[in-house]
Amino acid sequence: MLTKNTFVAASLAALARAAQPEAPEPVAAPMRGLEWGEINFIHTTDTHGWHGGHLQESQYSADWGDYISFTHHMRKRADEKGVDLLVIDTGDRVEGNGLYDASDPQGKYTSDILKEQSIDIICTGNHELYKEESVAREHEITVPNFKGHYLASNLDYIEPETGNQIPQAQRYSKFTTKNKGFTIVAFGFLFDFDRNANNSVVQPVEQTIKEEWFQQAIREKPDLFVVNGHVGLRMKEFELIFKAIRDQNWYTPIAFFGGHAHVRDARKFDDKAFAIASGRYMETIGWMSIDGIKKKSGGEEEQQSELPLSARKPGGSPSFKRRYIDNNLFNLRHHTGLNASAFATEHGRNVTAMIAEARRALSLDHRFGCAPQDLWMTRAPYPSNESLFTWLEEQVLPDIIVNEARRDMPRLAILNTGAVRFDIFKGPFTRDSTFLVSPFTSGFAYVPDVAYPVASKVLQLLNKGGPVFGTAGPLREREVEVEVEAQEEVEVEVEVDAMVEVEVEVEVERLGKREQQQRDVPGMPDRRYLAIPELMTPRAHHSATVSGARVADTGVQKPLHGGGDDNDPPLVSGYTTTDDLGDDGDDAVHAPIEFFEVPNCIQAEIAFPSSDSEEGGEPPERVDLVFNDYVRPWIIPALKFSGGDYSDEDVRPYVEGSFTDLLAGWVKENWGDDC
Repeated sequence: MLTKNTFVAASLAALARAAQPEAPEPVAAPMRGLEWGEINFIHTTDTHGWHGGHLQESQYSADWGDYISFTHHMRKRADEKGVDLLVIDTGDRVEGNGLYDASDPQGKYTSDILKEQSIDIICTGNHELYKEESVAREHEITVPNFKGHYLASNLDYIEPETGNQIPQAQRYSKFTTKNKGFTIVAFGFLFDFDRNANNSVVQPVEQTIKEEWFQQAIREKPDLFVVNGHVGLRMKEFELIFKAIRDQNWYTPIAFFGGHAHVRDARKFDDKAFAIASGRYMETIGWMSIDGIKKKSGGEEEQQSELPLSARKPGGSPSFKRRYIDNNLFNLRHHTGLNASAFATEHGRNVTAMIAEARRALSLDHRFGCAPQDLWMTRAPYPSNESLFTWLEEQVLPDIIVNEARRDMPRLAILNTGAVRFDIFKGPFTRDSTFLVSPFTSGFAYVPDVAYPVASKVLQLLNKGGPVFGTAGPLREREVEVEVEAQEEVEVEVEVDAMVEVEVEVEVERLGKREQQQRDVPGMPDRRYLAIPELMTPRAHHSATVSGARVADTGVQKPLHGGGDDNDPPLVSGYTTTDDLGDDGDDAVHAPIEFFEVPNCIQAEIAFPSSDSEEGGEPPERVDLVFNDYVRPWIIPALKFSGGDYSDEDVRPYVEGSFTDLLAGWVKENWGDDC
């Protein structure tokens, strides 16, 4: 744990510019400003421990301390404008960066760093729930740190002493905003996650929305509903919540804040309901603003509810604006209107120093070797020489998947692509890099002596159906004719309500069918959980997700000149988002990056007969089927479906060490230390 005395001792020279000392300077880019409304939101999601920012990518190099300075100034500006500003976080704050993963216990430093930010509405992600230890830390540390602001609408905690099942946090909140006096009812949901640790219980959203407390909450008459959720914007869970609220509150605006999918995205549900998702890994700070909210008075609302639909006064639709902010000091200063000397607050500088001290204590800059080239998850085709997954398949897995007692036994080694979380950049590969690439503790297991015709079908089954790229667009605009005769009033009300119900139910049914297609092997869990997060959930616009930006061989992002005119500003490659509101959401104008699909799993053939051997390159009769531990729930059903007779009792440990540790060892042995 870091104390105030610890972090104020950090280098004053480094603190003068804020961000981490190693962070590269951001490159200026053409900017789009923020549009303020009566109520405004700043949103983070899926930060995964990246509180130190990106130390190899200049456009995302601001840290949590800079973020605290940014929100401080934006709150001050909101007060000056007489409008409201709320800070939102939608979960997955753990696993993915050495700052969280390298400590013992995990999260030793990040819990203290996180709580320095004042967050108005916060909820849980699925990564907080994979391990009993992280579930307990969330309940015992993070929930109290954000008491009154932490919402858990469909998540319970199992008390270790009593075995009692209790809410992880309060189910919802109702509060009044500071400046405009808007009444808000807020929720905090998690998608229907079923791989959580035994000391947690995730209730399916479809069940939660039927509970009495939720039905009472949506019968409130606030000025605005806020649905905070670790849910992809185009997943069925948000559809269900939207329909449930609309069944009771036809005209009340709804602001959805999502995550999990690791994309920048915005979705229009109807004229009064919008959603935003704000990327991943502290690359993105989301901004939503709403104008035109009609404040409700209790008497007027009661009178309106007693009138037929045709006689009610719906008022005009509010306007929703969004912006995806690149998390770097140039952009943050631009939006606050402050220069370098005025931007960093004392609080922000202190948190920056906390992060620097934690990184030093964890030796995150210790170098294992030097990457000879950039290796991309999704910015290069798979297979290709620039693909990180091809590199793992052809170079790394054959070297690290070795059990000395079975060295000569041919084997198939399977790794799910979701076990890999970030690109490798040319240059130093550090202790931190190992956790960025693969932060999980999963090791390797195997099923011995599997008939090759059976084992060879497993990969195809794991990849069957592929990543989910379906379309889930905006619900159609609905118009209400109010100039009707009295005898038509009931008919109009039923027709409009039915239209909404049919649209939402069709959308939910379509998404449900997609999920069923992913489960067509008996006993096999949903195969989407094998993929990288960016490919797990449906999205309406393929360009709504691209990887972070960096040009090879530069060490930092490099400007690209656009248009051929010498007077054109240089463009940095990066996010070029298209969402339901258009293609102008990114605050910085970028040169686009091509995005490539990858499978759920990859596979290496190891110790197979060569073409010049006695077997003449023919496949072996039997192989060891090796896989990372995470994939185990999928392996046995796949083997059974392929004609094998296996159970969990046939699974054995294959090699000691986690994939993260084995990867670090490979780098030490194979990459030189001359950067």
